[in-house]
Amino acid sequence: MRLTKQTNYAVRLLMYCAANGEKLSRIPEIARAYGVSELFLFKILQPLTRAGLVETVRGRNGGVRLPKPASEITLFDVVRVTEDSFAMAECFEAGEIECPLVDSCGLNAALRKALNAFFDVLQQYTIDDLVKARPQIGFLLGLEGPPAERQPAA
Repeated sequence: MRLTKQTNYAVRLLMYCAANGEKLSRIPEIARAYGVSELFLFKILQPLTRAGLVETVRGRNGGVRLPKPASEITLFDVVRVTEDSFAMAECFEAGEIECPLVDSCGLNAALRKALNAFFDVLQQYTIDDLVKARPQIGFLLGLEGPPAERQPAA
């Protein structure tokens, strides 16, 4: 299974907001940090806002922020909102299926089990986990200056 570019950048947008703490994050700054267009990020922002994963503040000094702690937003929460389909084979899709084995095929059950395992793993990881895994994320995203150089032990 391959996640869409939309999902990838939705996770990145949330990571940026988490790394930025309580401050509002601006779409132009996020777009510059990741090298993507503002229009693309605005498109991603809509489903995230509807799902309550991002909060927008309008106005001249507006921006976006997380409406709840990053530790409460799982990767599954994001994927569920940003992916259109989890159909791994024709038999996952609704409608007319031409395969004569659809009701007795082991492939459907195996793929469904694999997909559920995938979802289970995504539920175990939060946006906070991803941010904490990169101690220099603030610097890498241009949110803060370079980390202080370590002093040699005396």
